[in-house]
Amino acid sequence: MRQKTNQRGTNQSGTNLSMADTKTDELDQAGLRLGNLGVRLARTEAEIDAAQRLRYQIFYNEMAARPTPEMAARCRDFDRFDDVCDHLLVIDHDRGDGPEGVVGTYRLIRRAAASLAGGFYSASEYDIGPLEAYPGEILELGRSCVDVAYRTRGSTMQLLWRGIAAYVWQRGIALMFGCGSLPGTDPKALALPLSYLYFNHLAPDALRPTALPALYADMRLMAPEEIDKRAALGQLPPLIKGYLRLGGFVGDGAVIDHQFNTTDVCIVVKTDLVTEKYYRHYDRQNREPRAGAAPGPGEPDR
Repeated sequence: MRQKTNQRGTNQSGTNLSMADTKTDELDQAGLRLGNLGVRLARTEAEIDAAQRLRYQIFYNEMAARPTPEMAARCRDFDRFDDVCDHLLVIDHDRGDGPEGVVGTYRLIRRAAASLAGGFYSASEYDIGPLEAYPGEILELGRSCVDVAYRTRGSTMQLLWRGIAAYVWQRGIALMFGCGSLPGTDPKALALPLSYLYFNHLAPDALRPTALPALYADMRLMAPEEIDKRAALGQLPPLIKGYLRLGGFVGDGAVIDHQFNTTDVCIVVKTDLVTEKYYRHYDRQNREPRAGAAPGPGEPDR
């Protein structure tokens, strides 16, 4: 169980819990607010606990994922990566400025954090060697979720994307990746979106993760000429469509995740467009101090 402290410190095993370093203040100072909502990195163990509680509510209570006995007892979604990652939060300041205000979250894992955890999360499903060999900083995204009461407000997911854009820009991250999920564990029922992704958005060889042999599910379930692209896009979750709008790619092979009742694909996004949009905002903000919040790299409304 995580040791409770006021500020992020160390857990009972002595692992460093703060990978946020001095850049945390830069993100906090970026002025990422939309009305009563703001986005920043978690600062305390209580805020991380609130993010894990929200994740449990969404993934296990709403989406019927299968928790471990310890997760079920605590009503928290957690794993070893939570101790070393950065937790991006959307805070409803009308509810409070701390853990009581957490209404959205994203988990961000960089190289240094992954090395402390024994590797990236995606490596449990994919051979991500080509991504790990990519020069410069890389970032794994995961555990994205938004409180049900805030999903019809595009500002919540928009703020998460803006926070990611600021994080990427401030840290010089060149590549983002992570597992995107489609609902259900029957690839045949997902033949249209999986085939569309493979034939239209397959990553180039140098950036292509491949599902581990024991988990590999072929995405080529329809011939290219049989694919109705418009219908396929309609079946994709908004989050995956958001990545595609950024020029995202997918790896080779889907993976069935029985714990979460999903079929996963590995998403890869070069951050050129993300940083370009944020830089344009930052430059404009410097010239026009009252300019609004940074435009995000896309606005999927999960």
